[in-house]
Amino acid sequence: MARDITHTRGDAPPATAKDPAVASAGIAADPDENTLVAKTVTINRDRRALYAFWRDFRNLPLFMENIESVTVTDDQRSHWKVKAPAGTDVEWDSVIVEDIPGEVIEWRSVDDASIKNSGRIEFRDSGNGRGTWVSAVIAYDPPAGKLGKAIATLFGREPKLQARRDLRRFKQLMETGELATSQPPAAAPRGD
Repeated sequence: MARDITHTRGDAPPATAKDPAVASAGIAADPDENTLVAKTVTINRDRRALYAFWRDFRNLPLFMENIESVTVTDDQRSHWKVKAPAGTDVEWDSVIVEDIPGEVIEWRSVDDASIKNSGRIEFRDSGNGRGTWVSAVIAYDPPAGKLGKAIATLFGREPKLQARRDLRRFKQLMETGELATSQPPAAAPRGD
């Protein structure tokens, strides 16, 4: 289950600091505006397998509901297309700034991105030998400030809400090989 990070223990992932410096994420952000998202989930899979799946950014739309597509342009750059409120889309390019196979992927949007964002995902062996701690820290600058954040929340597209859902979906996909849905299969009888 995804959870908010509120404290740090000696063996906790570095991304779980109680007050991580938003500026170190590569963008200017006001912590009072909830522009920093930090979530951790435990997944019963080897961290190297989880890292490899995530590192192929083309896989992200499989479990991240708002991502329409990620096009990998080279080993360090990618182009993202994401659903936004009111049936619109936003697009930007990102660059990887740190990549430690099996452990860390850190990225930031390019300077002229429509939505400034940066993030870090860490994969650490759990302390009890039962899988991997996957920690995600995302900093973003919502367009139109507080108004844009309010609109995104209204339409269920606010990153703080979506991060929890996406990590749960990632856990489900990695542990079971599929995502549960309430939608019947296309060929299922619908009843009259």
